Amino acid sequence: MRKLVVLTFVSLDGVMQAPGGPEEDQSGKFEFGGWTAPYFDEAGGEVMGKQMGMPFDLLLGRKTYDIFAEYWPKHDNEVGKPLNSAVKYVVTDDEAADTSWEKTVRISGDVASEIKKLKASDGPMLQVHGSGELIQTLLKNDLVDELWLKTFPVTLGKGKRLWGEGVIAGDWKLTESTVTPSGVICANYSRDGDVQTGTVGE
Repeated sequence: MRKLVVLTFVSLDGVMQAPGGPEEDQSGKFEFGGWTAPYFDEAGGEVMGKQMGMPFDLLLGRKTYDIFAEYWPKHDNEVGKPLNSAVKYVVTDDEAADTSWEKTVRISGDVASEIKKLKASDGPMLQVHGSGELIQTLLKNDLVDELWLKTFPVTLGKGKRLWGEGVIAGDWKLTESTVTPSGVICANYSRDGDVQTGTVGE
């Protein structure tokens, strides 16, 4: 069974759109692309290095795949090497989609069912980067085993959000956390069953 892990940069108000650069994703007239840049420091880099330094394959939505495929094959550096060497599973029904990035496999049709099969296969963990629309499908179908979140000390007010209407109720267990000098909270959570309720103080 392969673990499926979502790695996400998120603002305090839950926005995950275009963290990396001004032109990354301007849909919906989003004007704050690159909002994570002022907060990146050595400590944050160490966290990302650790998380991307273990064996993994990529599971990506079409838009994120296109962005990555345009950039990373030209940058075989410390970040690019693991991305380029990973198997890339891209979710798209477009049979004409360019999937020429080395080691790319297309997923289409009943996405939830196909990803369940993928999780049941042999191989390293599946890491999801970006891919906001795909994440909604994964959360709605309870396919996410762990969340590796980087929460940045900024509110954006608008943009694509991590937590959409399809999110199901569920408990998550904090497994690891650290705060960088620039105020980014890096916290890992694992899926931990159903929501537990009670009365405070009893």
